[in-house]
Amino acid sequence: MQTLRLSVDPAHLDSPASRQAIAQAADILRRGGTVAFPTETVYGLGANALSADAVAKIFAAKERPGWDPIIVHIGDLALLDRVAATVPLARTAATVSENARALMAAFWPGPLTLLLPKHSGIPESVTAGRALVGVRMPAHPVALALLREAGIPVAAPSANRFGRTSATTADHVAQDLDGRIDAILDAGPTTHGVESTVLEVRDDGCTIFRPGVITLDQIRAVVYGEVTQLNADAEPKPDAEHGAVAPGLGIRHYAPRARLVLVEGEGPALQVVLAATSRGLEESGDTVGLLLPEGFPPGAANARIFHWGNWDDLDQLARRLFAGLRWLDDQGATVIVCPMPPEHGIGAALRDRLRKAARPR
Repeated sequence: MQTLRLSVDPAHLDSPASRQAIAQAADILRRGGTVAFPTETVYGLGANALSADAVAKIFAAKERPGWDPIIVHIGDLALLDRVAATVPLARTAATVSENARALMAAFWPGPLTLLLPKHSGIPESVTAGRALVGVRMPAHPVALALLREAGIPVAAPSANRFGRTSATTADHVAQDLDGRIDAILDAGPTTHGVESTVLEVRDDGCTIFRPGVITLDQIRAVVYGEVTQLNADAEPKPDAEHGAVAPGLGIRHYAPRARLVLVEGEGPALQVVLAATSRGLEESGDTVGLLLPEGFPPGAANARIFHWGNWDDLDQLARRLFAGLRWLDDQGATVIVCPMPPEHGIGAALRDRLRKAARPR
C-alpha cells in the first residue's frame, strides 16, 4: 500500500490547498480507508467508527491486540447519539447526566475522553467488547475540519505501532506506519504532546482511568461527587477475554526501543542522582540517552542528549516528551535515562506515560 501524504496549514484552513487536502482525507474515511491526522494531543489513526471492516484496518496497521479499545472522535454533538446510548445535548439535554453535560461544556472541544454507554451501532471491536465507549471532540482545527467534512464518527487511537512511542509529528507517523495506511494529513507538530484524559462519568462522580492534559483538579472543579484516579500500578491486566476499560491500561505502552530508566527525586538531589545513574550506565557499556532539562548536569561523558526544556514548565516537557524519546532512539541509545517530573498538573500524565514506557517487555 502506498501512503498518501497530504499537507494542511492550520492557520489557513480556507486556502484551496488545505480545503482540497481535508476533502480528500474525508473521502478516504467515508470510503472505509485509514487516515492519520493531527489532534491537539498526538496524531491519531482514523477510520469510520461505524464500520467493523474499517476499524479492523486500524488494528492491522498498528498490530494492535483486540482487547485494547479505541476512542471515537466526533466533530459535532449531533453525532453523539450515533456513538453513545444518549441523545444529542441540543435535543434533550436531560437525558445526558449532569456531570457529562458539565464536562462537555467545560472541556469540549478539547483533550477529554468520556466513557459513556455504547450505542448498538458501534462495532464491538471499538470497545473491546465492553459496554462503555470512549468519546471526545478534539480541539485541533484540522481535526475538527476533517471530522466535520467526513460527517461520521471516527475511531482513532494514536498513530503508531502498538506499544511504541506516540506520534506528535507526521514524520513520526511515517516512521511507524508508512505503507500500512492510506494517508497522512500533515499539519505540523501537535500542541500538547500527551494523550487525552480518559474518565468514566457517573451521576455521583467520575473515575479517571488515564491522566492527561485535563487535570484532576480541573475535573473536580466541574463535576458533582467524588473524583478518583486509578493508580497505574493497580490497573488490571487486560487480555483477549477481558478487554481493557480504556486505552493504555495494564501493560507496557508509549515505549521507545531503548530501555527506559526513571530517576526520582527533588531539587539538587535529583540532578545528582540523574548524573550518577547516567554515568554508571555508560561505564557498564550502555549507549546512554538523556532527557535532560535545562541546568541539569549530564553525568555520562558521551551521552546522547535531548534538551527536554524548562523543568518548571510541565506543558513544555509534555509537548516534547515523545519527540525526545524517538530522537534518542534514532541516535542509537540503548538505554534512556529520564528524571520523573512532579505529580501536580499535567505532571501526573507525564509520570503515567513514563512508568508505562519503562515497564519490562
